[in-house]
Amino acid sequence: MSPAPAQAQVTAFKQAIAEAASTDDGVAAFYRENDYQPIWTGTGELDRARRSALLAALGTMSLHGLPDRAVEVARLTKLMQSARTTRDLGMVEVSLSQALVDYASDIQTGILIPSQIDDGMVRVKPKTNGNVFLTGMRDGTPTAFMRSLAPRSSQYRTLMKEKLRLETLMQQGGWGPTVPNRKLELGQSGPDVVALRNRLVAMGYMQQSATGSYDGVIEAAVQQFQAEHGLEADGVAGKGTIAEVNKPVVARLKSVIVAMERERWLPVERGARHVLVNQTDFTAKIIDHGNVTFETRSVIGKNQGDRRSPEFSDEMEHMVINPSWYVPRSIVTKEYLPQLKANPNAVNHIEITDRRGLKVDRSAVDFTQFTARTFPFAMRQPPSNRNALGLVKFMFPNKYNIYLHDTPAKNLFSREVRAYSHGCIRLAQPFEFAYALLARQSEDPKAFFHRVLNTGKETKVELEQKVPVHIIYRTAIISTKGRAEFRRDVYGRDAKIWAALQRAGVVLSGVQG
Repeated sequence: MSPAPAQAQVTAFKQAIAEAASTDDGVAAFYRENDYQPIWTGTGELDRARRSALLAALGTMSLHGLPDRAVEVARLTKLMQSARTTRDLGMVEVSLSQALVDYASDIQTGILIPSQIDDGMVRVKPKTNGNVFLTGMRDGTPTAFMRSLAPRSSQYRTLMKEKLRLETLMQQGGWGPTVPNRKLELGQSGPDVVALRNRLVAMGYMQQSATGSYDGVIEAAVQQFQAEHGLEADGVAGKGTIAEVNKPVVARLKSVIVAMERERWLPVERGARHVLVNQTDFTAKIIDHGNVTFETRSVIGKNQGDRRSPEFSDEMEHMVINPSWYVPRSIVTKEYLPQLKANPNAVNHIEITDRRGLKVDRSAVDFTQFTARTFPFAMRQPPSNRNALGLVKFMFPNKYNIYLHDTPAKNLFSREVRAYSHGCIRLAQPFEFAYALLARQSEDPKAFFHRVLNTGKETKVELEQKVPVHIIYRTAIISTKGRAEFRRDVYGRDAKIWAALQRAGVVLSGVQG
């Protein structure tokens, strides 16, 4: 006997779903586990609510700095209206499910793949699972579930508000005329000072004023602006400060949209205690339950070749007090080997070692016979005050060979832009950083640290509780006071991300480029 008409329709519907869902493992798993029951195409109120919530959410993508989905909404609407057969309904069912999965993935983890944009952005995005999203829609309240999908971090929520604020400002004409780019300071007067005053008033750094002189009020406003833009807060409007003051609203808006995409790339769970290194800010912070409990200046990789510090997350496992510096192969062959060829006694503060780790007698080696590829030795700098890593390093073992460490080059921390290292992160206050980490496992962390330090011996100290480390790169950040702050794009990475977002369909209304 042939199946009854109703049974034949059910079979056709399930077959259509199975066929259409086969290209997405998560979607296919959801329907397989739920016996191919629909969640969108039924005639009940809940199915209608799900459809409505999905289409409404797709219409808000641009609010998140993502490509507008109006064309997709129109396509899905037409697909639903034109469905005539049971097979058509099965295809509509999966199309709506796939639209949800795509929406959820884009809004949770972003639309770009970091490593495809810049080889220093080695961050691996959190994985998403279509089965989880569809189960959430099936079991939850549709509108509430759709709203829950966006990142919940305070940074993301506040960046979103800042985006709306800047868009409104842009439509109103921005911050007005720019300021002539010449040095302005306390006691000066004239039209250039008036232009600076007007710009600072428009940007919210000072109240309306009729002064034509660079007075204490303007100086304080300039200091606040400098502090919120990663500049030396000396109250003098030099060329660097004026250049940042003159940045248009659209430039800041792009930074915010890029920051929102970057925020989507980060792990949802950062760790109740974690270390946060923002490369553009040249700082390293310890965060406890959302509060900054320790902060120090940092030096990042030089903006050159393979020296730029990468972006990734890992877990700090231990510190090494009185570390040796095992010179990376790239530095050995590119920097030191040419010096050794010219003079065997060059860089004599660093030991040359063989494959067994034994010290090599330089006078017995003809370095001119080796190339970068054939050089058979390693190089090591023993523990000392002159050691390139200083007196302590903080390890979160990773394939990029990046870690945080002390440095004998303390003078670099007084500079405004601090990009000088070979890639690792140098800390201005490494001892205090160590005390803060050890406070969780020692009654007197300072005494413990110095007791080990005073031995002069290389000593590994395990952290009893591993600490997540997030090395990020953000030119737009929200301060603890809730204000948007901006930093310079030292490696040019944000410019690349903005270009990629544009190629993906992100647009600024009424703005070109």
